[in-house]
Amino acid sequence: MRFAIARLSDEFTTGSSIMPQKRNPDAAELVRAKTGRIIGSLNALLVVMKGLPLAYAKDMQEDKEGAMDALAALSLSLAAMTGMIADLEPDLAQMKKAAGEGYATATDLADWLVRTLKIPFREAHHITGRIVAKAAETGTPLHRLPLSTMRDIEPRIAEDVFSVLSVDRSAKSRTSFGGTAPKNVRSQAKKWLRKLEKEKS
Repeated sequence: MRFAIARLSDEFTTGSSIMPQKRNPDAAELVRAKTGRIIGSLNALLVVMKGLPLAYAKDMQEDKEGAMDALAALSLSLAAMTGMIADLEPDLAQMKKAAGEGYATATDLADWLVRTLKIPFREAHHITGRIVAKAAETGTPLHRLPLSTMRDIEPRIAEDVFSVLSVDRSAKSRTSFGGTAPKNVRSQAKKWLRKLEKEKS
């Protein structure tokens, strides 16, 4: 499986010993491995603390090494990820293309059938499945499938259906709290940036 949705510079990657064009994301891989070490420290601490009496016991001198090791690993991981994310260059065109793969807006089509044509969802689900199968036969995205092809399956489908079939429109339509509408995402991003700035100062 190939995503190629982002690119990292040489600052956070190393070349492959056999493939000169390959970039290994060392920082990300090492941070992923650090989680095992930190979880190991947590498990050790839980075992030490299990079954202790309600008072200080000498067993607890064994909690320091794991806690300090976990803190060091976490601090290093945060620094590595902060630098790597700042260095990362997203490929917006590739990301947009990937978002539309797999007929991601099929649910939007089913919802449109329910909302506009008053079709029960179970039936709308069946109709959508047939339309998606027809699109898949020719490798055509839903928003580019001819209206006539959709009408062969459900004659009442109107031109308005295309208003819900693109990835952009699908994302913009999710306006409820936690939804993917750009306005929502920007609002949450600003909120958390303010919170992070406040924590830093």
